[in-house]
Amino acid sequence: MSNNKAASFSTRILDFYKKLHIDAKLPAGIEVINPYQDEQVLEVCQAFYRKYYNDNLGRRLILGINPGRFGAGVTGIPFTDPKKLAENCGINNPFDKRAELSSDFIYLLIDALGGPAHFYRHYYLGAVSPLGFLSDGKNFNYYDSPQLLRTLKPFIVKSLVEQIGLGIVSRKCFCLGQGKNLFYLRRLNDELHLFDEIVPLPHPRWVMQYRRKKLDKYLDESVKVLSLG
Repeated sequence: MSNNKAASFSTRILDFYKKLHIDAKLPAGIEVINPYQDEQVLEVCQAFYRKYYNDNLGRRLILGINPGRFGAGVTGIPFTDPKKLAENCGINNPFDKRAELSSDFIYLLIDALGGPAHFYRHYYLGAVSPLGFLSDGKNFNYYDSPQLLRTLKPFIVKSLVEQIGLGIVSRKCFCLGQGKNLFYLRRLNDELHLFDEIVPLPHPRWVMQYRRKKLDKYLDESVKVLSLG
């Protein structure tokens, strides 16, 4: 992460992502998703973050689980698939314009909160683990294996501290996921005291996959929680 305190939020974010790596040996069969090793991804991230974060204003923090292979695993931008990146954010990109369920929910939420420019002015979207994982070619969450979770703890702690240091101005953290992601983050917070409060929000994929008929209800509830900030 850049040591230059005068560096813009966008510069700090880009430095953070460029340096992401996991030193520890992962359990057999688990692969890392690290899109930031791809020059095209870094170019897209640069365009996005310079468009929305090229300032020194503080943001509030929203944390997801970890990138998936069709959203941030492709674009490098949390909860932003190539389609939303082009159509909602106005960032041209070379990736297959495939939509992703979590991104669908997040951009409905972003629109309900005033659109990308307004939303990203106030919030930074990150993840408990900013790198994702695959097992047998499918998404694998950081908490899906006790062995993986133990192995990742130093990386997760370091990444959380660095994400807070990017320019987060509130000691309140919003957690996407009301189950295992919330449980782990709260347990970690009991140990490290990173936040004064962790506020749960429904996980986008869970809503879109299992509660689609109540989409408006979950969107309205999420808007209210975030608007209270």
